[in-house]
Amino acid sequence: MTQTKNLEVWLRGPVAGVPALLQPVAHALLQARDEVENYMHEFPEDLMWERPAGVASVGYHLQHLTGILQRLLTYARGEALSEEQLAYLYAEGKPTEATAQDLVQAFHEQVDKALEQIRQTDENTMTDVRRVGRAQVESTVIGLLFHAAEHSMRHVGQLLVTARVLRGQANGA
Repeated sequence: MTQTKNLEVWLRGPVAGVPALLQPVAHALLQARDEVENYMHEFPEDLMWERPAGVASVGYHLQHLTGILQRLLTYARGEALSEEQLAYLYAEGKPTEATAQDLVQAFHEQVDKALEQIRQTDENTMTDVRRVGRAQVESTVIGLLFHAAEHSMRHVGQLLVTARVLRGQANGA
């Protein structure tokens, strides 16, 4: 018998309280959180802001995962970004005093907030129009929530590759 904990999130069954149409979003966000937490365990702090071959740093990806998830959920609620959110956006990629685990914890907490919002999302609003950014580009509630999940997974993949390259270089590989 396979333990569900060892399965990818989408194989563990429905996420409690999440509308059926948004289960894939919840699964992807939980998978992203699991992978970030597992892969960043004991990540060397001195490598956080390194940019091998000019790619984005591990620190940037950790900051961006939290920031983009928060911003996309704000748009999905039909709200404009706050000054604080804009300041966070402009600071992404700039080294801070935060440790890798601080940034992982911030992402973990943002996923929790996302899941709560997803649980509260009325399925009848999925196709409601939402405006994005200064240009007020048109999207929908489901479009923004889906993009939050897929964009998060894209950056998790980039983070994992960058972290692996950095660890390999540090170990002389």
